Amino acid sequence: MVGILVHGNNHFILSGPAPDEGAALALARHWSVIQIGEVKAASFGEWEIRSKEFREKLEWAVIVPGDREVSPGVEQLLGELCARGVTICRLSAGCFE
Repeated sequence: MVGILVHGNNHFILSGPAPDEGAALALARHWSVIQIGEVKAASFGEWEIRSKEFREKLEWAVIVPGDREVSPGVEQLLGELCARGVTICRLSAGCFE
């Protein structure tokens, strides 16, 4: 399975199952915080960042609120997914609240 995890104006295309709320928050925390000198792995648990993927293959979407608005390009992609019948899970709390 492949999906998109959106955190504010950032997003990650991930291979793996749709994460539940706790996993989505942990994923957003893990990949959103830059720490000097630390190399971020491209995988985290059962999820892996995909650098290339066809939008038609996206099967899930999770939106974690952030301090910025979702970018127009990602909003367009989410609209396309919704039109295809993909469920978009919108979390009410952000990962740093």
